[in-house]
Amino acid sequence: MMNSNSHSHSHSLQDFESSSSKDNINPMTNNNNNNIGASSASSSSTTTTTTSSPPSTPSRYENQKRRDWNTFGQYLRNHRPPLSLSRCSGAHVLEFLRYLDQFGKTKVHTQLCPFFGHPNPPAPCPCPLRQAWGSLDALIGRLRAAFEENGGKPEANPFGARAVRLYLREVRDSQAKARGISYEKKKRKRPPHPPPSNSTSQ
Repeated sequence: MMNSNSHSHSHSLQDFESSSSKDNINPMTNNNNNNIGASSASSSSTTTTTTSSPPSTPSRYENQKRRDWNTFGQYLRNHRPPLSLSRCSGAHVLEFLRYLDQFGKTKVHTQLCPFFGHPNPPAPCPCPLRQAWGSLDALIGRLRAAFEENGGKPEANPFGARAVRLYLREVRDSQAKARGISYEKKKRKRPPHPPPSNSTSQ
């Protein structure tokens, strides 16, 4: 059931499932380029209407999140059989992530490849291209937020399913071994504490 405050969202879950869109799915790998191109095109096409105080526009993150949300909606509609968001589970999210691998640009070496474990191989190899772990991790974060912003309940969020978290961890570890890259959690940089000025050693 939808809450009474869900109408404040620009898109509801029903809008997500019934919105009309193109049959082809824009792969995630083109999102950054599309965003850059869109911003440059808009700036060049509106040179005659520039104002000193432009209206507040969605941030790059918000634009990316909206495109990811629409992309996932297209994937569900193109699914055979078509899936509704209310019936979407973590398993369907995993199918979506594996589907995106065909648009990946990150070389992931197999264990039989002589360049396995080398971050910068000296020659080309036939190993497959995949979506980088960092891209998938950021994508899931945006979709998880978009799901709840569009009226979904946090406890029913398929993007936060345990299977999805385990899959991302597996991708991270396997790509780290294959590419010789260590993924370490980035610790929040704390501002350096100034040395105490009044501390006197006795």
